[in-house]
Amino acid sequence: MLEIRNLTVEFGSAGSKSVGRPAVRDLNLSISEGEVLGLVGESGSGKSVTSLALMRLLPPSARYSGEILFSSNGQSQNLLQLSAENMRQLRGSTLAMIFQEPMTALNPVMRVGDQIAEAILAHAKISKKEAANRAVQAMIDVAIPDAARRSRDYPHQLSGGMRQRIMIAMAIANHPKLLIADEPTTALDVTVQAQILELLGELRAKFGLTMLFISHDLAVISQIADRVAVMYAGSVVEMGSKHDIFRSPAHPYTRGLLDAVPTLKTDRGQPLRTIEGTVPPPNSQLSGCPFEPRCEFRIAECTRAIPELVEVAPSHFARCPVINHK
Repeated sequence: MLEIRNLTVEFGSAGSKSVGRPAVRDLNLSISEGEVLGLVGESGSGKSVTSLALMRLLPPSARYSGEILFSSNGQSQNLLQLSAENMRQLRGSTLAMIFQEPMTALNPVMRVGDQIAEAILAHAKISKKEAANRAVQAMIDVAIPDAARRSRDYPHQLSGGMRQRIMIAMAIANHPKLLIADEPTTALDVTVQAQILELLGELRAKFGLTMLFISHDLAVISQIADRVAVMYAGSVVEMGSKHDIFRSPAHPYTRGLLDAVPTLKTDRGQPLRTIEGTVPPPNSQLSGCPFEPRCEFRIAECTRAIPELVEVAPSHFARCPVINHK
């Protein structure tokens, strides 16, 4: 359904030809119909920029190259070449997105039911009354109790979990083909987080949703994703099935992320393992592997060029010269 080919996203200031390190560099991803692809990585790795690039919601200073091929109804089109009006018609109907923070995405002075109905009216030629009824039905679909009454509430009158459900209701109201979920459980406690994940699983089965699920939380990704892509400094460093990534991680960065997650077997008397150092800043110029300064397995070749993404096992890819030398 979705194929991203060599996508690079850079940001430049107005009137300037100079740019720093690309926020997303040479990204290649694909999502099959009905699949959930989990995109995971630290803050600053390029996950949200990728999602906003897919929706064409980045500011005018963003510069794109590559292709984002989206297939629907037997036709494939490059989203980067669509006019603003054609993209607007896709956005919110065929393509939908759950944003990271409901309180900044929702209009604080507009009733939540009216906000869902507004999204419906933007893509359907129906009456306001019918749109309001469909908005209430969308709220029922996301398990909001007494939906007709709660549709008259403002965002501040709802709990964090309820606001997130409103965001999901708005996204699914027009029955999209592809749903992009950008950190939809980040600000929620673990109980509500589990409820949202269960809800997304039910909606996936009910509507046949295809999803790109973005998170920095490996536990969340392990529950919902079929395949996983690990991003670092704007590039995918490892990609494979959920089993491959969590049972047989190949890239040192993926191993570091998994080692930093506490389990029931973790010795509470010892400090948690960490990955030393930080993600390279956006204005840094990289000549080699961006993870090299933080990697305990680095070799001389790591500083010479950015490694290629190679297949280390069937349908399991990693970007590391140390693996390639094994």
